[in-house]
Amino acid sequence: MKIKIPNELIVLNLLVFVLVAVIVLLPSNSLRIILGLPFLIFFPGYTLMAALFPKKEGVSDIARTALSFGISLAIVPLIGLALNYTPWGIRLEPVLYSVTVFIVITSIIAWLRRKRLPEPNRFNIEFQLKVPVWGSSSWHRVFFIILVVVVVGALGSLVYLIAVPRSGETFTEFYVLGLGGKAAGASAMLDFYPEEVRVGEEGKVIVVVANHEHEVVSYRVEVSVDGVKNNEVGSFVLENEQKWEEIVSFTPDKVGDNQKVDFFLYKNGEADPYLEPLHLWIDVTE
Repeated sequence: MKIKIPNELIVLNLLVFVLVAVIVLLPSNSLRIILGLPFLIFFPGYTLMAALFPKKEGVSDIARTALSFGISLAIVPLIGLALNYTPWGIRLEPVLYSVTVFIVITSIIAWLRRKRLPEPNRFNIEFQLKVPVWGSSSWHRVFFIILVVVVVGALGSLVYLIAVPRSGETFTEFYVLGLGGKAAGASAMLDFYPEEVRVGEEGKVIVVVANHEHEVVSYRVEVSVDGVKNNEVGSFVLENEQKWEEIVSFTPDKVGDNQKVDFFLYKNGEADPYLEPLHLWIDVTE
């Protein structure tokens, strides 16, 4: 049975729009990944190949298929890299819409280039439903094997990354800012740390804690002046990637120069500080 598709680009683009709609609406990440694989690893390269090679001659079917996979695996990361420098970032919807725009634009270019050619010279998909046989050319056999290995390897890598996600480095940001919201050395007058405080007067700074632990964490901040506990804030609970930023005060109770103010961070009710303490030096006057 012989099947001929005169303009497969129309079918491909309709399928792309259906896939995008389904992927956006689906709540399941697994189904999104399964449906999105051909959209990401084949369609962009195929439409670009169609735009570059609109004729039947010049590129064999096997080479066109292999290059479609290879080019797709190069194009999609480049689109993601470009999105990384935009306000949209590398998220599901921006990636889907950007790849869709690329597919549509290259499909239009391919259609325009094919339209200029005589119909017998235009590339189209034509095949017969029969049991496949090896061609007489050993080069075709080798090329086909390489294609299968590359595609299986790419799919296997994706499946592995999905099945065994890497959490990345886990850490907590902990730092102190002046009341103006800047670190030491800022030129604005309101941005310095307190350097001189009167006895019984509150010194104030902004303490920032940001959770990058990939889990929900309970924190507590403790302040000491010259080795004596002076204030405590918390506990407070942060989700992963959540940040806590509050004004924290301390009140020295004795006169003296170069008194050390330490800020300790405790995690999940542990007795020992989670990180090395932060500290300031202040002069306390009457």
